[in-house]
Amino acid sequence: MALKLLPAAVDDAPALAELQTAAAEHLTRLHGVGPWSTRTSEKGVLFAMRNSRVFLAREDREILATVRLTTKKPWAIDPDYFTPCKNPLYLVGITVAPAHQRQGIGRGCLREALRIAQAWPADALRLDAYDAPAGAGPFYARNGFNEVGRVTYLLCPLIYYELLAAQFPRAVQLGS
Repeated sequence: MALKLLPAAVDDAPALAELQTAAAEHLTRLHGVGPWSTRTSEKGVLFAMRNSRVFLAREDREILATVRLTTKKPWAIDPDYFTPCKNPLYLVGITVAPAHQRQGIGRGCLREALRIAQAWPADALRLDAYDAPAGAGPFYARNGFNEVGRVTYLLCPLIYYELLAAQFPRAVQLGS
């Protein structure tokens, strides 16, 4: 599937909240209650849209996935673990609708996020993943991201990953 990320619009907020809540409920059914179990409200999506760039992938009118990028350091990220750079970009999350998971959509979203990061321009793409069975760390590692640290933030174990700008083109090709 040739996937294209488009900027989300305010009108997409209810559907995005529904998608993110469905994904959280799916992870909770698979792995039990954890920090991934949080419901997302329309108000929360609108807040995210004001403080970051939210993208979505559609098939016809259905939203398949969403990606959130920001230049503002997320609260759980400690920059001391990452390679110093002037313009890091943070991947706050990729969420794929449960009915469309394991079909390459997450990988397509990641490739598109890397293309967006190249055009931003960003020096690095940084993220954290839950260090738990519900975490996406192995997905990021398989797709070229380098683990740079493990921390516990507010009782939540996390793994930090980064991909430097020089690595973007190679990572975009992974899984193609």
